[in-house]
Amino acid sequence: MTTTVYVPRDSAALSVGADEVAERLRAVAGDRIRLVRNGSRGMLWLEPLVEVETGRGRLAYGPVRPEDVDGLVAAGLLDGAETDHSLGLTEDLPWLRDQQRITFARVGVTDPLSAADYERHGGIAGLRNALGKASAHVVEEVVESGLRGRGGAGFPAGIKWKTVLGAQDDLKFVCCNADEGDSGTFADRMLMEGDPFTLIEGMTIAAHAVGATEGYVYLRSEYPDAIAILRSAIEIAYAHNWLGDSVLGSELKFDLFVRVGAGAYICGEETSMLDSLEGKRGMVRAKPPIPALEGLFGRPTVVNNVLTLGAVPMVLAGGGAAYADHGVGRSRGTQVFQLGGNVARGGIVEAPFGITLGELVNGYGGGTRTGRPIRAVQVGGPLGAYVPVDQFSLRMDYEEFAAAGAMVGHGGVVVFDDTVDMASMARFAMEFCAVESCGKCTPCRVGAVRGKETLDKIIAGVDTEENLALLEDLCELMTDGSLCAMGGLTPMPVRSAVKHFGEDFHRSPVAGPVALPMPTVGPNGSK
Repeated sequence: MTTTVYVPRDSAALSVGADEVAERLRAVAGDRIRLVRNGSRGMLWLEPLVEVETGRGRLAYGPVRPEDVDGLVAAGLLDGAETDHSLGLTEDLPWLRDQQRITFARVGVTDPLSAADYERHGGIAGLRNALGKASAHVVEEVVESGLRGRGGAGFPAGIKWKTVLGAQDDLKFVCCNADEGDSGTFADRMLMEGDPFTLIEGMTIAAHAVGATEGYVYLRSEYPDAIAILRSAIEIAYAHNWLGDSVLGSELKFDLFVRVGAGAYICGEETSMLDSLEGKRGMVRAKPPIPALEGLFGRPTVVNNVLTLGAVPMVLAGGGAAYADHGVGRSRGTQVFQLGGNVARGGIVEAPFGITLGELVNGYGGGTRTGRPIRAVQVGGPLGAYVPVDQFSLRMDYEEFAAAGAMVGHGGVVVFDDTVDMASMARFAMEFCAVESCGKCTPCRVGAVRGKETLDKIIAGVDTEENLALLEDLCELMTDGSLCAMGGLTPMPVRSAVKHFGEDFHRSPVAGPVALPMPTVGPNGSK
């Protein structure tokens, strides 16, 4: 009898020896097992996680090191025996049991490159339903779902699609921005590596909805495993008629390509990504015109990120109203939250909007890895606000976070304990912007460099009150005057750090001359 054993091929699992575990299992168990390389379940502190199919369900063992394999097999791993690595039934683990996985429903469950596995677990149902509807009706389903852009801006996806559908042009595009550059975010990568057909299906549905014939996934070069898996999945999709001249026998023609970026954070901004796709340097474009009307090569273009497009198949499979049943207020459906930083249990949590920050960090995350008290949590990437512990009752909701001077963003949650220096973190935000700015607009290009210099003076205890006032003026200028969110949001972490952790910015005055860092040369040689 052959036993099915699952070992993740996700990058996080590979980084801690999943390939070596798989190789050892093949060597020890031979033809007694059918080895499936699945995606990660998202419990990253337990990787490599090995699952064994039994009559009771899939049993989890972890973390399993290559040197553990021989002993585990000898102890009855293939029969589901209890060992010192046993975790119980995978679906009963508290981390997974209480989640509501919609976008990530198949991640960690299926073989990412098995078309048959994908269909067995509900794949392609959304596309079949979409192809049976007129384009306008598909768009209305997405509007009814309340799905908003999961890349950070939170713009309603259905409204964007409706604009592209109404644009008159003989060539339209669907572009997926997979340039996941925010620190503490990895959900895009995990979806592409663990369930790439979901993204392909979502983009194909979008193509039918708006009348597009070409699609591009703009994927960051730092994700080599995702690049390889997605390209393989696209080839398989063509072979199964999920892409190409007559998708599933319909009149839809849709071709899909992967394009690899060169590592510029600014290309996470949609117009910079479009410039890069066109073979130019990634530079922010002025709006209007908006990409929905004049996007890639000047044609109407849908631009959404991986999690947005990844949610679309489930919206079309179950209906927009069913998806909208989850969430709160104008934040409908689920978000895939990513816990990282100094956290005991880091990984993926998919839950409806409305879960509190405290439930994520303390409930799922288990507090800090160091065991020290939490001092701050940064939500929404390197340009997100630092939220103090006394605001852990905040619900993960676009509007509630905005009212608190913060943002949900791409769902990244990075934890810091009480040893963190918040003045240094504020400086990092300005330094990050100075390095990653495209250089097109002065408030961002010069403002970030001046902000870093001002924070250097504050940290050195030089004219603290005057420089804090100057820093606030600079933040106001960057917020109001920057061309895009790169410069416009950089003040958010700075202001939140000053507001909630002001004591870190008041240092003892330094007696005598102060040696400050030399002025930094910014993009395009500016100072």
